Amino acid sequence: MEKMIQFIDLKKDNVMATVINGRLKEEEVELLHEKIHHILDHNDKVRWYFEMNDFDGWSVQGFWEDLKMDGKHANDYERVAMVGETKWQDWMTQLMKPFTGAEIKYFESTEKEAAKIWIAE
Repeated sequence: MEKMIQFIDLKKDNVMATVINGRLKEEEVELLHEKIHHILDHNDKVRWYFEMNDFDGWSVQGFWEDLKMDGKHANDYERVAMVGETKWQDWMTQLMKPFTGAEIKYFESTEKEAAKIWIAE
């Protein structure tokens, strides 16, 4: 079975870089939160490179877990680069902005390298 979430290394301690495929489940959301806590243990803020490939959102349980945890971490993000291929992913990026002090930018899937540079600069 293919993993829904893959972590990639962008060689910066404060960057969590993920490639998400399909629909996230509760246990995958928990993996994300473990990584966030690891980064926060060693840094002030988290930068998240979030690449979506055929991303289909969250399961109900995964969404609920994400809401609970993101509410606790709303001010722990410095930057979020969302990389996607559909208009609703851009819309989701805009929807997130009022809930965090982080700088959030949407990049088309053809702009992956620019997103990686932006998240790490």
